[in-house]
Order: sequence, then C-alpha cells, then structure tokens
Amino acid sequence: MTPKEQLGQGLSRLDLVLPVGGLNSLLAYISLLGKWNRIYNLTAIREPGKVVTHHILDSLAVLPYLNVDTIADIGSGAGLPGIPMAVARPGMRVALVESNHKKCAFLRQAVTELQLENVEVVMERAEKWHPTSSFDVVISRAFADLASFVEVARHLCRSDGVLAAMKGLYPDEELEQLPPEVRLENVVRIDVPGLRAARHLVILRSGTKSP
Repeated sequence: MTPKEQLGQGLSRLDLVLPVGGLNSLLAYISLLGKWNRIYNLTAIREPGKVVTHHILDSLAVLPYLNVDTIADIGSGAGLPGIPMAVARPGMRVALVESNHKKCAFLRQAVTELQLENVEVVMERAEKWHPTSSFDVVISRAFADLASFVEVARHLCRSDGVLAAMKGLYPDEELEQLPPEVRLENVVRIDVPGLRAARHLVILRSGTKSP
C-alpha cells in the first residue's frame, strides 16, 4: 500500500475530510520530512508508511476533540501535531513553538513549501514566550511529564482554554503529580488507524489568566 492509499484509508476511518489539496499537502510534508531526515535527526521514524501512522494519523486523530480557533504546539519538533492539524483545519491559527534551531529551519521550510498561511513558527522555549494573545488550546506530544508541561505552558492558555497532552499509556502517576489548581477534565482513549499502540489525550484546565 502506498502512503497515499494508507493516508486515504486512515482519514476515512477517522471520518476526517480534508480541504482541497490537503491530501497532497500531507504527502508533500512526508516527502520533505524524509529529505531533511537524511541530514538532520528530526524523527527516529523514517519509513513513509510508519510516518503516516505514527505521525500524521496520530496527530490528526485528536482533532475531533479540539474544535477550536487557535492552538499552540509546544515542543513542536518536526511540526507534530501542529502541521497536520494546520493542513486539516486551514481556518485554525497554529503556533509551532520550538527552541531547536535546525528543527525551526525545517518548520519554516515546511510552512513555506506547503503554503500554510495559518501557521506561525516561534523559535523560543515555551516558558520564555509571551505572545500578545493567548490560545484556546496548548498541546504537547511526547514533550514532558504532565506537571512539567503545565508549568511551562499554562501561561499561553486562555482562562477558559485547555491544556492537552498526547500520551501513550494512561498516565496514572503523572496525573497524581499535577498541581492542585489544575483540573483533569478528561482522558480520551484515541484509536489511531494502523497503529497498534495505546494512545490517550489528556485534557486539563487550570486557573491561568488570559492576558
């Protein structure tokens, strides 16, 4: 099965309809990621088929639970989950926050080549970035434990917004370490097409004040 066929089947299973040109944009992103991976270690997963399941579909599978206007992707790395989300939802403003210079160079190139007008690349550590407006959702994928994520990212979230962490196994111990002012709203089990591994989306709310 080609990556295009695999991606098409996965999107159908997720019941996601991409905008015109969206499928080609995701395939171009996979290709660009492969080219850059030959020089820079952006991701340990290099086989296109696994990139589809482990990265693209994994990122898109949480979209139904995050129907919002603005998202900040903290520790974005190679643009995951932010870039697939931005392709799928062109009306959503997405900030890719990454402190590594080489990864930011890739993110800027990807945003340019894919013509993602709804994406901003921020080369900064999350805890040091203070944008003029806060976000509906601040999300992380394999970024840090929940308590650390909340500590560095909560100031970026609106007072009525959500801190969302993409996790593998159900994070029992990490949930116990959350500060008392942070409320667990839900832990959603995510079914990623073609990926035989546990996936959960942890949804948190806190007393963060919007600027």
